[in-house]
Amino acid sequence: MNLRLLQLASPSLPVGAYSYSQGLEAAVEAGVVRDGASAAAWIGDVLHLALRSMEAPLFLRIAAAWERGDMAAAARWNAELVASRETAELRAETLQMGGSLRILLRDLGVEGADVLEAMDELAFASAFAFAAAAWRIDAAEALSAYLFAWIENQVLAAVKSVPLGQTEAQRVLLELSARIPEAVAYGTAVDDEDLSNMAPGLAILSSRHETQYSRIFRS
Repeated sequence: MNLRLLQLASPSLPVGAYSYSQGLEAAVEAGVVRDGASAAAWIGDVLHLALRSMEAPLFLRIAAAWERGDMAAAARWNAELVASRETAELRAETLQMGGSLRILLRDLGVEGADVLEAMDELAFASAFAFAAAAWRIDAAEALSAYLFAWIENQVLAAVKSVPLGQTEAQRVLLELSARIPEAVAYGTAVDDEDLSNMAPGLAILSSRHETQYSRIFRS
């Protein structure tokens, strides 16, 4: 395994992922998520309806574009990814994290990172895919790590907001991470016209979170 991949997927990556719940906190407030089983159901549904069917395929397309030096294709798919964010909070999240990773890659002296400056709105997945390409990491492996990091962050958000105990959290992480290989396989095979981001529950509760009175997460 490329050790740089562990660095990219680490919770210590300074991009602010810990400050986001992606609507999960609002789902707790609404009573949709209340224990380990319902947290696993919520996170699993978002994984299937949004990341598997839209973000994962776009990640792989963007990674392929970076690998062949096709800036136009990378910019096109990055714009598609940003546009797929259905609420102000979700959009702000990916742009903040993408911008933070861009700065980090530049400060680390990653070769070619200056190309990211041309994108005014850089999604986190696009910056992650660029780093993977720059470090010669297999795109499918990079996507697996990206999805695992996303699941792990969602589980940690559940620990803080449900709350969940540590053992229960690890059970949820174990269950959901087992779905990653299928999500990667789907992202590899799906055609452009079949890309889909249909998660209305996430969009509704993310919107509600924007005006939620008491909260600990930014989204």
